[in-house]
Amino acid sequence: MILFLVGSISSTLPGCAQPTVQEREYAAPYEFVLGPEDVLEISVWKNQDLTRTTAIRPDGKISMPIIGDVQAAGLTSHALAQSIHEQLKPFVVNPSVSITVKELNSYVIFVLGEVTKPGKFQLKAHTTLLQAISLAGGFTDYAKRNKMQVVRIKPNGEHKVHESRIPVRYDDLLSGDGGPGNFILLSGDTVVVP
Repeated sequence: MILFLVGSISSTLPGCAQPTVQEREYAAPYEFVLGPEDVLEISVWKNQDLTRTTAIRPDGKISMPIIGDVQAAGLTSHALAQSIHEQLKPFVVNPSVSITVKELNSYVIFVLGEVTKPGKFQLKAHTTLLQAISLAGGFTDYAKRNKMQVVRIKPNGEHKVHESRIPVRYDDLLSGDGGPGNFILLSGDTVVVP
Protein backbone atom coordinates (compact mmCIF):
# COMPACT_ATOMS: atom_id res chain seq x y z
CA MET A 1 0.00 0.00 0.00
CA ILE A 2 2.78 2.42 0.90
CA LEU A 3 4.67 1.65 -2.30
CA PHE A 4 1.57 2.45 -4.31
CA LEU A 5 1.17 5.83 -2.57
CA VAL A 6 4.81 6.76 -3.11
CA GLY A 7 4.53 5.83 -6.77
CA SER A 8 1.34 7.85 -7.12
CA ILE A 9 2.83 10.90 -5.43
CA SER A 10 6.04 10.85 -7.48
CA SER A 11 4.10 10.54 -10.72
CA THR A 12 2.01 13.61 -9.92
CA LEU A 13 4.83 15.84 -8.70
CA PRO A 14 5.77 18.55 -11.21
CA GLY A 15 9.22 18.17 -12.74
CA CYS A 16 9.36 14.38 -12.37
CA ALA A 17 10.46 12.96 -15.67
CA GLN A 18 8.32 10.17 -17.02
CA PRO A 19 9.80 7.79 -19.57
CA THR A 20 8.04 8.01 -22.90
CA VAL A 21 6.95 4.72 -24.38
CA GLN A 22 7.39 4.65 -28.13
CA GLU A 23 5.51 1.99 -30.01
CA ARG A 24 5.73 0.82 -33.61
CA GLU A 25 4.03 -1.90 -35.53
CA TYR A 26 5.91 -4.08 -37.99
CA ALA A 27 4.57 -6.48 -40.54
CA ALA A 28 5.65 -9.88 -39.28
CA PRO A 29 5.26 -12.96 -41.44
CA TYR A 30 2.27 -14.86 -40.11
CA GLU A 31 2.98 -18.15 -41.90
CA PHE A 32 6.28 -19.88 -42.44
CA VAL A 33 7.34 -19.93 -46.08
CA LEU A 34 9.42 -22.91 -47.18
CA GLY A 35 12.86 -22.38 -48.70
CA PRO A 36 15.93 -24.22 -49.97
CA GLU A 37 17.52 -26.73 -47.56
CA ASP A 38 14.34 -27.18 -45.49
CA VAL A 39 13.74 -30.90 -44.92
CA LEU A 40 10.16 -32.04 -45.42
CA GLU A 41 8.27 -35.21 -44.64
CA ILE A 42 5.64 -35.68 -47.33
CA SER A 43 2.94 -38.19 -46.43
CA VAL A 44 0.34 -39.47 -48.85
CA TRP A 45 -2.25 -41.36 -46.83
CA LYS A 46 -2.45 -45.09 -47.61
CA ASN A 47 0.33 -44.80 -50.19
CA GLN A 48 3.78 -45.63 -48.83
CA ASP A 49 5.37 -45.46 -52.29
CA LEU A 50 4.64 -41.71 -52.44
CA THR A 51 5.53 -40.97 -48.81
CA ARG A 52 9.06 -39.65 -48.35
CA THR A 53 11.44 -37.31 -46.55
CA THR A 54 13.22 -34.88 -48.85
CA ALA A 55 15.11 -31.60 -48.80
CA ILE A 56 14.18 -28.63 -50.95
CA ARG A 57 16.89 -28.17 -53.59
CA PRO A 58 18.65 -24.83 -54.27
CA ASP A 59 16.33 -24.32 -57.27
CA GLY A 60 13.37 -24.41 -54.84
CA LYS A 61 11.94 -27.72 -56.03
CA ILE A 62 11.47 -31.22 -54.69
CA SER A 63 11.18 -34.44 -56.67
CA MET A 64 8.16 -36.70 -56.30
CA PRO A 65 7.42 -40.09 -57.90
CA ILE A 66 4.87 -40.01 -60.74
CA ILE A 67 4.60 -36.21 -60.91
CA GLY A 68 8.30 -35.25 -61.03
CA ASP A 69 9.58 -31.87 -59.87
CA VAL A 70 7.29 -29.70 -57.71
CA GLN A 71 7.93 -26.07 -56.74
CA ALA A 72 8.20 -25.92 -52.93
CA ALA A 73 10.21 -22.79 -52.05
CA GLY A 74 8.06 -19.73 -51.56
CA LEU A 75 5.02 -21.77 -50.50
CA THR A 76 3.61 -22.59 -47.07
CA SER A 77 3.46 -26.27 -46.16
CA HIS A 78 -0.33 -26.16 -46.62
CA ALA A 79 -0.01 -24.65 -50.12
CA LEU A 80 2.60 -27.27 -51.07
CA ALA A 81 0.31 -30.08 -49.84
CA GLN A 82 -2.50 -28.63 -52.00
CA SER A 83 -0.20 -28.42 -55.04
CA ILE A 84 0.93 -32.05 -54.66
CA HIS A 85 -2.70 -33.12 -54.10
CA GLU A 86 -3.78 -31.47 -57.38
CA GLN A 87 -0.89 -32.98 -59.34
CA LEU A 88 -1.53 -36.49 -57.94
CA LYS A 89 -5.28 -36.48 -58.70
CA PRO A 90 -4.91 -37.94 -62.23
CA PHE A 91 -2.92 -40.87 -60.79
CA VAL A 92 -4.29 -41.47 -57.27
CA VAL A 93 -7.93 -41.54 -56.19
CA ASN A 94 -8.58 -38.70 -53.70
CA PRO A 95 -4.95 -38.29 -52.48
CA SER A 96 -4.66 -36.97 -48.94
CA VAL A 97 -1.31 -35.16 -48.64
CA SER A 98 0.28 -33.75 -45.49
CA ILE A 99 3.58 -31.93 -45.10
CA THR A 100 5.68 -31.82 -41.94
CA VAL A 101 8.75 -29.58 -41.71
CA LYS A 102 11.38 -31.85 -40.17
CA GLU A 103 14.28 -29.37 -40.29
CA LEU A 104 14.12 -25.62 -40.66
CA ASN A 105 17.28 -24.63 -42.54
CA SER A 106 16.19 -21.90 -44.93
CA TYR A 107 15.89 -18.88 -42.61
CA VAL A 108 19.39 -17.49 -43.05
CA ILE A 109 20.72 -13.95 -42.72
CA PHE A 110 24.20 -12.53 -43.24
CA VAL A 111 25.98 -9.81 -41.27
CA LEU A 112 29.22 -8.45 -42.67
CA GLY A 113 31.60 -5.57 -42.27
CA GLU A 114 32.62 -3.93 -39.01
CA VAL A 115 31.07 -6.37 -36.55
CA THR A 116 32.87 -8.66 -34.13
CA LYS A 117 31.70 -11.94 -35.69
CA PRO A 118 30.64 -11.44 -39.33
CA GLY A 119 29.10 -14.38 -41.12
CA LYS A 120 26.08 -16.45 -42.03
CA PHE A 121 23.50 -17.00 -39.30
CA GLN A 122 21.00 -19.84 -39.56
CA LEU A 123 17.99 -18.90 -37.47
CA LYS A 124 14.98 -20.71 -36.07
CA ALA A 125 12.79 -17.66 -35.30
CA HIS A 126 12.06 -14.27 -36.84
CA THR A 127 14.90 -11.88 -36.06
CA THR A 128 15.03 -8.09 -36.00
CA LEU A 129 17.90 -5.90 -37.19
CA LEU A 130 19.07 -5.12 -33.65
CA GLN A 131 19.00 -8.84 -32.80
CA ALA A 132 21.13 -9.59 -35.87
CA ILE A 133 23.74 -7.05 -34.77
CA SER A 134 23.75 -8.68 -31.35
CA LEU A 135 24.20 -12.15 -32.90
CA ALA A 136 27.22 -10.80 -34.78
CA GLY A 137 28.79 -9.69 -31.49
CA GLY A 138 28.13 -5.97 -31.88
CA PHE A 139 30.19 -3.34 -33.66
CA THR A 140 33.95 -2.97 -33.90
CA ASP A 141 35.60 0.34 -32.96
CA TYR A 142 35.72 1.32 -36.64
CA ALA A 143 32.07 0.75 -37.50
CA LYS A 144 30.16 3.56 -39.16
CA ARG A 145 26.98 2.71 -37.30
CA ASN A 146 24.83 5.34 -38.95
CA LYS A 147 25.67 4.17 -42.47
CA MET A 148 24.39 0.61 -42.25
CA GLN A 149 22.40 -0.98 -45.05
CA VAL A 150 20.23 -4.04 -45.35
CA VAL A 151 20.57 -5.60 -48.79
CA ARG A 152 17.42 -7.50 -49.73
CA ILE A 153 17.11 -9.68 -52.82
CA LYS A 154 13.70 -10.86 -54.03
CA PRO A 155 12.78 -12.88 -57.11
CA ASN A 156 10.81 -10.81 -59.62
CA GLY A 157 9.00 -13.74 -61.22
CA GLU A 158 10.94 -13.60 -64.49
CA HIS A 159 13.89 -15.78 -63.40
CA LYS A 160 15.67 -12.62 -62.26
CA VAL A 161 16.11 -11.02 -58.88
CA HIS A 162 15.48 -7.51 -57.65
CA GLU A 163 17.95 -6.02 -55.18
CA SER A 164 16.95 -3.26 -52.81
CA ARG A 165 19.08 -1.47 -50.24
CA ILE A 166 17.53 -0.17 -47.05
CA PRO A 167 19.64 2.53 -45.34
CA VAL A 168 19.58 2.34 -41.55
CA ARG A 169 20.98 4.67 -38.91
CA TYR A 170 21.87 2.93 -35.64
CA ASP A 171 21.07 6.08 -33.64
CA ASP A 172 17.55 5.99 -35.10
CA LEU A 173 17.19 2.32 -34.11
CA LEU A 174 18.07 3.15 -30.52
CA SER A 175 15.94 6.27 -30.28
CA GLY A 176 13.01 4.87 -32.24
CA ASP A 177 12.92 8.00 -34.40
CA GLY A 178 12.90 8.15 -38.17
CA GLY A 179 14.00 5.54 -40.65
CA PRO A 180 12.50 2.12 -41.15
CA GLY A 181 12.90 1.14 -37.49
CA ASN A 182 13.93 -2.17 -36.02
CA PHE A 183 12.24 -4.30 -38.67
CA ILE A 184 12.16 -8.09 -39.01
CA LEU A 185 14.77 -9.44 -41.41
CA LEU A 186 13.72 -11.75 -44.21
CA SER A 187 15.59 -14.90 -45.15
CA GLY A 188 18.56 -13.99 -47.33
CA ASP A 189 18.89 -10.42 -46.03
CA THR A 190 22.45 -9.10 -45.66
CA VAL A 191 23.23 -6.50 -43.01
CA VAL A 192 26.21 -4.41 -44.13
CA VAL A 193 28.09 -2.41 -41.48
CA PRO A 194 30.77 -0.24 -43.16
